[in-house]
Amino acid sequence: MLLKDKVAVVYGAGGAVGGAVARAFAREGARVYVTGRRLDPVAALAKEIEADGGSATAAEVDALDEEAVDRHLRAVTGEAGRIDVSFNAIGIRNTGVVGVPLTELDAERFAGPIAAYTTSYFLTARLAARRMTAQGSGVIMTCTALLGRTGVPHVGGYGPAMAAKESLTRSLSAELAPYGVRVVGVRPQAMPETATIREAFEPRAEAMGVTWEQWQETLASRTHPHRLMTPAEMAEVAAFLASDRASGLTGTTVNLTLGSLDD
Repeated sequence: MLLKDKVAVVYGAGGAVGGAVARAFAREGARVYVTGRRLDPVAALAKEIEADGGSATAAEVDALDEEAVDRHLRAVTGEAGRIDVSFNAIGIRNTGVVGVPLTELDAERFAGPIAAYTTSYFLTARLAARRMTAQGSGVIMTCTALLGRTGVPHVGGYGPAMAAKESLTRSLSAELAPYGVRVVGVRPQAMPETATIREAFEPRAEAMGVTWEQWQETLASRTHPHRLMTPAEMAEVAAFLASDRASGLTGTTVNLTLGSLDD
């Protein structure tokens, strides 16, 4: 197993991305601590993982609350003795932002996604890094999106937020690599199971006169295999990146857009 005896914390585990990552980590042998702003979804996920033979512990943690994150990490290291992987998969609702032209968007709504996504990633990464540098190893991870690398209309501050997270990945890696800590990300495109894609579709549905199925077909047509990535596929790559077999990868975000974006 790729992650046998590793200790991993997943933030935003109640969502499609975080849940898929937590399941993949557990299948590969990691002891997974799943967190979210609401306990019920992550508690259900932990039970599912354990029913499948994995190890998971759920906790209610607001990944934008520095004290809450630090308190949880103290509990994790107190129980497990270390933290090997930190994966930030938090998501925020984009209602009132996605689908609105930039010329019609006020500064507060534009800045909201940028502040939330980058602050959460910074806090969880920084607090994990303090533990990881002391032990001389660890992997800090996050998930971004195609919008961080290419212009798309009517996404407000969501695209800039993804670009900022990828920039932070590079900066964190430059500082932490000498201490044995890797920092990597994954960049999938348009996974239909995620709330983000549904929120991107809904404001366009009436304006464009397209169905949910037609919207997915449009997005899939931009990929080489003419299909969309699944959270499970993305999570398998994340598990490899978190493992010692990916020791040569740091300071980068892996392109999982199925050819939609050329690197």
